[in-house]
Amino acid sequence: MYKNIQKEVKLNLKDLLNYQQGQVVSMTLVQNDKVSMTLFSFDKGEEISTHAASGDAMVTVLEGRGRFTVGNNVYYLETGDTLIMPKDIPHAVYGEEQFKMQLIVSY
Repeated sequence: MYKNIQKEVKLNLKDLLNYQQGQVVSMTLVQNDKVSMTLFSFDKGEEISTHAASGDAMVTVLEGRGRFTVGNNVYYLETGDTLIMPKDIPHAVYGEEQFKMQLIVSY
């Protein structure tokens, strides 16, 4: 079920991927028909443009600060903050500064 991650090893998720200048970096940990779990790192000023997901999407910021637009609402999340973006509602993510997040989508 899990991939790209060691089992039975103590891990800090934010340490599993690095920042890359001018990029959004992702690492898929789980992908199946019920759940998707992905880690992301955003360089400052990078974004994932507006899109909708076919499941509820829960993000937790692991490091830094990001801006999340969900429908017409804007949320600024920092390390430790979590937000659930409802399925089928357009949303976007922007790196206010370099930041890392965990995304879990449940279908």
